[in-house]
Amino acid sequence: MTLTRSLAGITLAAGILALAPIATATAAQAAPAKPWGPYYAAGSKAKTSGSLTAAAKNDPSLPAPYVKVAGSVTSLNRKASTCGWALFRVSYFDSANKPHLAYRNYRTCSYGAKKQFAFTIKNVGEVELKVCSEAKAAKPSLNCQYAGTWKTLYAYYK
Repeated sequence: MTLTRSLAGITLAAGILALAPIATATAAQAAPAKPWGPYYAAGSKAKTSGSLTAAAKNDPSLPAPYVKVAGSVTSLNRKASTCGWALFRVSYFDSANKPHLAYRNYRTCSYGAKKQFAFTIKNVGEVELKVCSEAKAAKPSLNCQYAGTWKTLYAYYK
């Protein structure tokens, strides 16, 4: 009986030691989240901040296997008819290695209220952000989308 328990203990310890390198390798794949922001709209009427996590990769010339973005946008305008927007432009590659653009837009129209957001995209080349404050609408205006500059949050070649 004592011999059986000893053998079971040794087998359990050997199994744990055998799995330790696998757990370490998996943990190394997950890079820590990097905070970004706060970024403000013109006139400081909207604010956004958050974090970005990019999967670790061996070859810096390849896009990231995935990128997770999380954060919040806050309207700092007291008018209920004005909203704060966080616009994201993400370049990614499909299975044929062709580049594409994806857009994500998040808005809040209540003064001081934070709108939380989070998304994940695969095969990412670049993630860019723009913050706007403008009249309430279903989608951001062309002026918000195309005027001014985008802030780069992640680029695969950096």
